[in-house]
Amino acid sequence: MRNSTAGRARVLAAAVAVAAASLLAVPAAASADSGVTSAASGAYLAKTTKNSDRKVTIEVYSPSMDRNIPLEVITPADTSAPRPTLYLLNGAGGGEDRATWQRQTDVMDFFKDKNVNVVTPLEGAFSYYADWEKDDPTLGRQKWQTFMLEELPPVIDAEFGTNKVQSIAAISMTGTSVLNYAIAKPGFYKSVGSFSGCAETSTWAGQNAIKVVTGVRGGADITNMWGPLDGPGWVANDPVVNAEKLRGTELYITTGSGLPGPHETLDGPGIDGRPFALANQAVVGGVIEAATNYCTHNLAYRLADLKIPATFDFKPTGTHSWGYWQDDLHSSWPTLARSMGI
Repeated sequence: MRNSTAGRARVLAAAVAVAAASLLAVPAAASADSGVTSAASGAYLAKTTKNSDRKVTIEVYSPSMDRNIPLEVITPADTSAPRPTLYLLNGAGGGEDRATWQRQTDVMDFFKDKNVNVVTPLEGAFSYYADWEKDDPTLGRQKWQTFMLEELPPVIDAEFGTNKVQSIAAISMTGTSVLNYAIAKPGFYKSVGSFSGCAETSTWAGQNAIKVVTGVRGGADITNMWGPLDGPGWVANDPVVNAEKLRGTELYITTGSGLPGPHETLDGPGIDGRPFALANQAVVGGVIEAATNYCTHNLAYRLADLKIPATFDFKPTGTHSWGYWQDDLHSSWPTLARSMGI
């Protein structure tokens, strides 16, 4: 199936390269003071700032990256007993720009009555939240898989009194990352939500997406990530190739078709009556979403071949944009919550 559609993949990926190269990201900041340490990893809570009754900003020191990583945490509605944790990741900007769950969706209102910790990193732009083989002259040291799987969770568990049960959900760039996390540490996450991500990294289509996000937008040498593009590192981090290790993890995976849908209106989320913003979302967002749709179908075929159960939502319309990701979070929540026992 993958070979028979190779031509379509090349067309889609080339279009993504043209469409996405113009997108930008802008850096952000963090906050104030504490001290919980993960003895096993050497990670520790460096700073804490309480933003409201239900939200705090923290910094966790990452030994593997040798720097503090800022994160936002939404705390549970009920803290009378230990609660599970949902790690909710931003996309290509890594939370360093305005394209974040907090700024673009109803995430605070949505979790107002939910008994779960929600943890979102505010760094990692263009990194694919991966463990890079080499430090990059532009992006520096990137060891996100180590941070997310080994260093951060013990600190979150200790500081926020969790029950050590967790799931993870993500969009776009990090929709690839969360599948690789589940593969790298089977059973660690009860469930994974991947919204509009490309599940391939060793194919021409998958690598072209990474070239656009990490190479063009991020200015990085992508061979610093997993080595030569025809080398084993890219195969080892390809969710389609390694899909067998997703067995036992509850999966909720979504993508639109790329065609304009209910959020392509002048009063749609983030458009605010601006015709150019609407055209950009419909055209650029449509092309990118069509490419992720292709990758997502390949993952669906692979999981079906392996007889691994998964929930796929192939929407008949929809672009690569926040209105649909908010819908995806709402739609996936019953699955994520059930897997965590809430």
